Amino acid sequence: VPLRTVGVFPFIQVCAAVMASQGESKTSFSKWKYAHYFTLVEHKDKNILVKCKLCVSGSKVLSTAINSNSNLLKHLQKLHASTNQAPSAKQQRLDFNRTVSQGQINKAIARYIVENMQPVSTVESPAFRQLISMITCSGGTQQMGRKTFSNYLDKEYSKMESELKTTFEGLDYIAITADIWSVHNKSFLGMTAHWINTATFQHQKAALACKRIKGRHTYDVIAAEIDHIHSLYGLSTKVTATVTDNGSNFVKAFQMYQPESLSDDDDDDDEEDEEVTFTNVADVLDTSTEEGIVLPPHLRCASHTLNLISCSDVDKWLLSNPGTKGIYRSATAKCTALWSKASRSTLASELVGDLVGKKLLVLCSTRWNSFYDAVARIVEIPMTDLSTISNCLELKCIGEREFQFLREYCVIMKPLTVALDILQGEENCYYGTLLPTIEVLMSKESFTHSNICVTVGFFFFLQAIKTRFASVLESNDAILAAVTLPMFKLRWLRDQRKKEMVKGMLAAEFHKLIPHPDSSSYNVQDFFCFEEADDTFSTVETEVMTYLRTAETGMEILKQFPTIKEISLKKNAATPSSAPVERLFSLGSLVLSPKRTSCLTKGLRDFFS
Repeated sequence: VPLRTVGVFPFIQVCAAVMASQGESKTSFSKWKYAHYFTLVEHKDKNILVKCKLCVSGSKVLSTAINSNSNLLKHLQKLHASTNQAPSAKQQRLDFNRTVSQGQINKAIARYIVENMQPVSTVESPAFRQLISMITCSGGTQQMGRKTFSNYLDKEYSKMESELKTTFEGLDYIAITADIWSVHNKSFLGMTAHWINTATFQHQKAALACKRIKGRHTYDVIAAEIDHIHSLYGLSTKVTATVTDNGSNFVKAFQMYQPESLSDDDDDDDEEDEEVTFTNVADVLDTSTEEGIVLPPHLRCASHTLNLISCSDVDKWLLSNPGTKGIYRSATAKCTALWSKASRSTLASELVGDLVGKKLLVLCSTRWNSFYDAVARIVEIPMTDLSTISNCLELKCIGEREFQFLREYCVIMKPLTVALDILQGEENCYYGTLLPTIEVLMSKESFTHSNICVTVGFFFFLQAIKTRFASVLESNDAILAAVTLPMFKLRWLRDQRKKEMVKGMLAAEFHKLIPHPDSSSYNVQDFFCFEEADDTFSTVETEVMTYLRTAETGMEILKQFPTIKEISLKKNAATPSSAPVERLFSLGSLVLSPKRTSCLTKGLRDFFS
């Protein structure tokens, strides 16, 4: 059973008791609240000798560590538990006599099984049943068998699915993340929903699907599955955007099934090495009409795009430049040899640990950050120690020029790792975070280039960012999302002309949300009413300028500007990356293990979300 079991009722009570006793036992003797029951005899190295005042004979000498009182605490609990002065035993803190209802017990068991990905057969384990029987329940505790518990999970799942649909009915703006994951020759489509709580302005989320898809992952299959899930939860008209990676099948699905008004606004950035495909427009229109599939606007995962820059673009440039090709290959080859040797040999790993006090990091093929972290760990090691390690492992030593190359690589790429961590956030990472992050990233890269002696020439890096994020940098939605976040407003813009342009853009979006009178009731005087238009313009200008001038950066300030709040809720519902749905798949290895059942796979979607 995993150690995280202690976070589930009734294990919380056990944890609290243990922590309380540890807190008492780790207090120094002089400050211990029960020290007055003992007389200090002498200090002996790291221990102290004391006599207990409560013992009748008073001659028994007890030994305990200077920074731990566990022995003395056990003595009091064992021999003097009946006295009022002695502390109560740890077992008395568990309080299993507290009466709870059968429904609470069933809910706690279900939460433990689902959240910790335990097999359903756990409920039939003798040890588990004995533990549950210790909980006092009015009318006696009823134990569920495997079949009964599976049926209970199905009912709870249906109940929570219904509650989620009810939540969606009260929302106006919802964003989606989607991805396809393949493992053990099976493919799964995952989707998560994200929205902003109108009261707390916190990002909230729920898992919508983790369903098996069969056959080829073509654009039409993906579009049909996404549209079906939208319809299932009543989201077809509420989704503001869907965030996916740069996979060509996802990109094509959203290009082919966009509303006619948005078809001309799709970004034209092609994924790396993506081939141009020609499609019969008449066939696409016929298919779209027959199926009635319409997908929301598409956003490409910013984290995936940054990964393409850091891996593909950087790698291509370094290998195509005669001045860096040789040193890049030799430096990475020697690093790879070190990583491989240290990860496969226990002796090599122990040698590195004994010499530098740290282990070399293992690379993860799907995370560029892991490559940066591994290189940064090598750069932290002094050259002399690196040479000693290489000689002991019979590997080629990293030269001084190669070491300098790796050091400059880490300096240049450090801002990108910070940007990746920011954009892969989930709780309070709104879509409006994207543009300011990119602008700051480019600014920091320019500053880095101008303040260090770069021998490898990373000046192409800025151009790669501008090329990959060209559509985002000019996106009105991305700009409005950033400016309606109080923490940014116009602070991330340095060009005064662009600041004025963004102000006008915000005012124009403001006008779209102002209700207009019914044209059927117009008369001649209403038609030529100029004062009302002037008043409306003045109101818009006043609210926009007042909002932009406020110094407060908390989201709570939006309550004073209802129209700007409405724009922010709509534009910032999405997350900059598809990391949330990838985290959903991180439990896949547990779901597909032999001891897990289909009930857990089904219940994973949004049980206890």
